[in-house]
Amino acid sequence: MNQNLAAYYRDRAKEYDKVYLNPPEQDDLLTAARLFQNLFSQKVILEIACGTGYWTEKIAQTAASVDATDINEHLIEIARERPMPGKVTFSTADMYDLMPGNIQYDGLFGGFIWSHILLQDLDVLMDRWSGFLKEGGTMVFIDSNPVENTPHDTRNITETDEHGNTYQTRTLENGTRHRVLKNFPTPEFLFQKLSRAGTDIEIVHLTHYWIATCKRKTTKNAPASNTEKK
Repeated sequence: MNQNLAAYYRDRAKEYDKVYLNPPEQDDLLTAARLFQNLFSQKVILEIACGTGYWTEKIAQTAASVDATDINEHLIEIARERPMPGKVTFSTADMYDLMPGNIQYDGLFGGFIWSHILLQDLDVLMDRWSGFLKEGGTMVFIDSNPVENTPHDTRNITETDEHGNTYQTRTLENGTRHRVLKNFPTPEFLFQKLSRAGTDIEIVHLTHYWIATCKRKTTKNAPASNTEKK
């Protein structure tokens, strides 16, 4: 059983994009892409954990530029092969160790990475990531809604640790089995964590996914407000 998330995604690289082919989820994917393109139109964006570049390609259609990062060079190589519609740069970087550069971004995007972050690491990451943004810049996350446990479903939770983190057991096409961190936050938990670094928090509920957005706090901002949409 492989417990290393980076190794799991390295081994899964060639089959990863199959998750975006599930017919019942196509409406959600289209809705999400349109929302991100609107939010990031003509903005300079930092993407964390870009994976194979599925969302990079969507965002780049309207963004001024996208700096896309991922810890796995295998995934970056796949992402580079996509025909990107705009100005996109890729670099190999650990989202836990990203260091501020000369650019302050208009937006930060994380697609399907929140669920793979240990609960005890979220506060540190929110502080770190908000530091990459201009005041009033936007952080955006999308991830999966929980599913009901059914027999033999690979999405079932198979373990919970002492911190409340939940795990799935997944088998890849190459036959390797992996213990994969997969947390499913409640709207209240999302608001609590995002309010540490942001205000104007909005949570959008789709059929299969949730989307959360917030703006980096400024000294003039009022306390964070919570808006949920369906």
